[in-house]
Amino acid sequence: MISPAALAADPHNAIVQLVTVDERVRPTGPLSGVPVAVKDLIDVAGLPTRCGSAVLADAAPAREDAAVVAALRAAGAVVVAKTHTHEFAFGPTGDIAAEGTCRNPRDPQRITGGSSSGSAAAVAAGLVPLAVGTDTGCSVRTPAALCGVVGLKPALGALPTTGVFPLSESLDHIGLLGADVGIVASAFSALSGRWIDPSAPVAGTVVGRPTDPYWRVHDPEITAAVDRAADALGAAGALLREVRLPGIDEFAATYQVIVGVEAYTTHRRWLAQRSQDYQPATAARLQAAAGYTAADYVTAQRTRAALGAELSARMLAEGIDVLLLATTPVRATPIGARQVDAPDGTPVTVVPALLSLTLPFNLLGWPAVSVPAPAVAGLPIGIQLAAVRGGEQAVLAAGARILAG
Repeated sequence: MISPAALAADPHNAIVQLVTVDERVRPTGPLSGVPVAVKDLIDVAGLPTRCGSAVLADAAPAREDAAVVAALRAAGAVVVAKTHTHEFAFGPTGDIAAEGTCRNPRDPQRITGGSSSGSAAAVAAGLVPLAVGTDTGCSVRTPAALCGVVGLKPALGALPTTGVFPLSESLDHIGLLGADVGIVASAFSALSGRWIDPSAPVAGTVVGRPTDPYWRVHDPEITAAVDRAADALGAAGALLREVRLPGIDEFAATYQVIVGVEAYTTHRRWLAQRSQDYQPATAARLQAAAGYTAADYVTAQRTRAALGAELSARMLAEGIDVLLLATTPVRATPIGARQVDAPDGTPVTVVPALLSLTLPFNLLGWPAVSVPAPAVAGLPIGIQLAAVRGGEQAVLAAGARILAG
């Protein structure tokens, strides 16, 4: 992990200057003195949780920390800020919120990705080495990819969501964003009580590369970056195989129904009483979700369970430990753009594209990480690893090896 001494050595780090404290009262623990930013979907005692929405403009300060924040403090971390979120976490772009757009530090005219937009931007800008977000379909990994930082979505339930405003209780995960794999591994170890060693060897790890049309990307540079990542893992002794995931399209299609119904259920009263306080795009998505029936929802959940079990069994039968693929099929798009022409000439609808390659792992509950592709010119590219087995240890060790080149 990054030590407090190393952080303090940077005289330009205003956050570190802010949290420098007398040694007699310096917090102790594995994250001692590390400044952390927290997505404004997550309760921090004494501060309001506004979720990026005017609906909660008058929210009272939270009475207590969310479970993950309390655990961070117990580990010695210092919470220094709450960060921008796409309104109620209901979107992958990060440019829809009562506070306005969150801008990408790599190019302020482009999106950060969302919904953990501010957490990714704060890390990418060097303001903090570690931030907390949530991930229901892409919301840690996509902004990590577009901003060029590390974003971990642990396994479903690995970190508690108590004290977090829900988007979809079936799929919500707490996630971590960091400047490098080491700080993310240290934070996850501290929060979960399970030691992660990102320097562990990857020799013998069986890495699957999905070949179904579903996983197509639209930028040749992204394809090339994933190929280089595969080469790096192969050079370290990992075994590369092409794999297919039958039924992936039908499986992924359950996501919109599940999230839509659960989000609408949370918001239906506010939406009926004060729809004008929502951003128009959020209100439209919630109102569209009202059209799903109970039968639609139950069918989606049953399909998710059946196909998820089949996909998991197939990967295990083929001996796959980790899947390697891109995090997003395109790089950061212009703020406000909802359709773009990709480098390969394909018209791309931005919102579903930014969710497409990540959401299957929320449906499956597998841990997944996005790491920035090394030595990329221009806008960052995210490389995604998802663990069939081996958990967070497997994906973080593989991610560290990719970053090492």
